[in-house]
Amino acid sequence: MTESEIRKEYKELSDKIRYHMDRYYNDDAPEIEDSEYDGLMRRLKDMERDHPYLVTDSSPSRIIGGSTKREAGVNVVHDVPMLSIEDVFSKEDVLSWVHEVREMHPDAVFSVEHKIDGLSMSIRYEKGQLRLAETRGDGHTGEDVTANALVIPDVIAQLNGIDSDIELRGEVYMSHEDFDRVNEKMELSGKKPFANPRNCAAGTLRQLDSGVVRDRGLSMFVFNVQRASDPAYMNSHHEALEKLKAAGVKVVPSYLCRTDEDMIRTIDLIGDQRGEYPYDIDGAVIKIDQIAFRDDFPAGSKYSPGHIAYKYPPEEKETVIKDIELSVGMTGRINPTAIFEPVRLCGTTVSRATLHNQDFISELGIGIGRTVVVYKSGEIIPRIKEVVASKNPEGSAVYQIPHICPVCGHEAVREDDTADIRCTNPACKAKLIKRIINFVSRDAYDIKGFGDEYIKALTERKYISGIADIFRLRMRRDELVSDGIIGKEKNTDKLLKVIEESKANPPERLLCGLSVSNVGRTSARTIMKHFGSFENLMKASVEELTEVPDVGEITAVSIHDFFRDENIVRLMEDLKELGLNMQTEKTEEGNSSLAGRTYVITGDLIHFSNRNELVDFIELRGGKVAGSVSKKTYALINNDVNSSSGKNKKARELGIPVISEEDLMKEVEE
Repeated sequence: MTESEIRKEYKELSDKIRYHMDRYYNDDAPEIEDSEYDGLMRRLKDMERDHPYLVTDSSPSRIIGGSTKREAGVNVVHDVPMLSIEDVFSKEDVLSWVHEVREMHPDAVFSVEHKIDGLSMSIRYEKGQLRLAETRGDGHTGEDVTANALVIPDVIAQLNGIDSDIELRGEVYMSHEDFDRVNEKMELSGKKPFANPRNCAAGTLRQLDSGVVRDRGLSMFVFNVQRASDPAYMNSHHEALEKLKAAGVKVVPSYLCRTDEDMIRTIDLIGDQRGEYPYDIDGAVIKIDQIAFRDDFPAGSKYSPGHIAYKYPPEEKETVIKDIELSVGMTGRINPTAIFEPVRLCGTTVSRATLHNQDFISELGIGIGRTVVVYKSGEIIPRIKEVVASKNPEGSAVYQIPHICPVCGHEAVREDDTADIRCTNPACKAKLIKRIINFVSRDAYDIKGFGDEYIKALTERKYISGIADIFRLRMRRDELVSDGIIGKEKNTDKLLKVIEESKANPPERLLCGLSVSNVGRTSARTIMKHFGSFENLMKASVEELTEVPDVGEITAVSIHDFFRDENIVRLMEDLKELGLNMQTEKTEEGNSSLAGRTYVITGDLIHFSNRNELVDFIELRGGKVAGSVSKKTYALINNDVNSSSGKNKKARELGIPVISEEDLMKEVEE
């Protein structure tokens, strides 16, 4: 290969890695698996080793992938650089590094820890009190996410028994349980679910609204002391973690190892059990326990010294597809799922994997009876990688999704320019149940106590065949009590009362609950504020809809076409007759006491059951709600007015009053 060809290949490889760095770190939307990315980086490092003249300060091997963003707050320069860990991919490389350390320090001891797959964050404490939380960013400058950090249960605002200055670094992550809950909520509201827990955690931590962070649920493990005024925390890494644990800090699982055998055994143990943890890991970190020894092993401008990360190879196994199961989503989309002979991956037994759509099935050649290779994406989600064609049984064929709905038997069609096949029956029971579940959810019409099981049972027993039937249930009260679907008289009357009271909900909740494509809670509020009533909205042209702030042409077409459907027109007429609020409340001039004022909300609520209710209260009286404190903020609402939270501190610095919910309501009354 000529020098020009080498340079060309190196440039193409560097550009490709930078692109995937940006997708992973900044967009939280990776397009390739970690193992494929690691392979690209290994190839780059091999070229740099063989051709050192190629390396510059901007080479992907010398920089950290994350750039700072401004969604969560202002940029912050790190007191201690937040660098990456150099990866190795074989146990031989692990031991080679360990032996190199022992050559200089024969008494070196090592800590082997879980490498949590999340988003790195540092927390600065002054005299044991949390003062600042910051993301990694580019390793030298990150974002101030103090307000969001304070709503993470694992983040301690006041360290127990520590009154010195200390900076801790940890990994913010999302548990499998919280991830599933958030994605289910996203799907029910018609939004695109997150690809994996790491992406969800990263996107959540950068939110402007701390209420979203609290609702989604984040967790954090502390894995390092960055600096400390008390030297007792800067001797032994393991002892420092133990001291932090005693102070109430949640620290990363770690194991002290003194011999090669202990180290390899621990790495294997973590790897064998990784499928059993309630969170994702993407490796094992090996650290020199004696902190003073670490600086003797610098790793360059990108990597912090004194530790390495062993990356586990992706686990793959062969299995045979026994069946392909079809389900129907809220929009009528037919979802194929492969059912295969159970296999154990990453410590858990799996027997199902999504097949996405017909294009995916056809491209891989998937069929019942065929042998496939299964792996876990992000160490948790089962995926089919490929078909082992040499093992295809005679007579087997590629599976074709039938153009008949598996639930109602109605015709199903493939939409133009998509890979989706959808049931065309508007009365399909599967579509109905999921739409009703979405309609009553907290982020939509918010009918409290109307659980999924009630909806399924009421649908099965023909009490509900559409949204309007929810508000007709009171007419069948005696039947409901007799059947006991909701319970006896007390429970039935309680739910019927909540349903009746919900009719007064603001119309943006109704719009959000109708499952109009691309219309969520925020956009529904903006749309209804613009048009004032459903009567005006339903008459609006595409051009008039695009005049609404943040409503693009695609969303405008979705809304326009939705309200031109005869079934929807009849539904809206029924809902109006049933007494639902179809018009935005117009506050009288004398009662618009919050007009022109912008509030920020933080902390726990007392008088309102959730943040959305308080937002509605303010906006219906002419006020606005922002996510962060600025010079434009009229007041910060926090029931703990003396709190030392980041938002309270910022408000005091800017001379902005901090008020409670009661103070706000008094202002409205006056």
